[in-house]
Amino acid sequence: MIDFFLHNYKDAPLWHILLEFLAFVCGILSVWFAKKENIWVYPTGLIATVISVYLLFIAGYIGDMIINAYFSIMSIYGWYVWSKGGTEEDNLPITRTSFNEKIIGVLLFFITIFVVFGIYKYFGKEIKEDNYVDMISSGIFFAGMWYMARKKIENWTLWIIGDIIVVPLYAYRGLGMMSLQYLIFTILAIAAYLEWRKILDSKKQQ
Repeated sequence: MIDFFLHNYKDAPLWHILLEFLAFVCGILSVWFAKKENIWVYPTGLIATVISVYLLFIAGYIGDMIINAYFSIMSIYGWYVWSKGGTEEDNLPITRTSFNEKIIGVLLFFITIFVVFGIYKYFGKEIKEDNYVDMISSGIFFAGMWYMARKKIENWTLWIIGDIIVVPLYAYRGLGMMSLQYLIFTILAIAAYLEWRKILDSKKQQ
């Protein structure tokens, strides 16, 4: 098990390893802050995603790079939205998605798949079986990130599904640290969903 996590790092530059570890820590902190409805979800998430964009570009994983670039943009957007109305008193409570918002989520999912596919083609990258899994998870995460910015509880459902998909994907690619990170994300996302649902249920009883 230890060899699995360390083997792919033996020839990596030390500063690459330190960057990945920083992204690892900030990513976990970001999910924890999201669970608590704390605006620090966005600055910590932004650090993690910007670092990930660079590392994934170097590794040649275009789909993952694009999703993290999107995360970076949405972190800025979410930071702005939450700072304007990040509390229930400011009219941004936790809610469920409306029918129109569900449609937007579905559209984001399919548009993302087509865009990532087109980017692979544009860069002349060979599309392997794991890349198709990458495209699907990217679509799920795109929709999930948008829902998070709007404080929709369904964002956690999408994070859980996407995380479960990418844990074995990163393990297959030999990216042990990222696989472990998304395993932790899965656990935190389940806990966050239960906590947000409890908040919603308490509102119904008021």
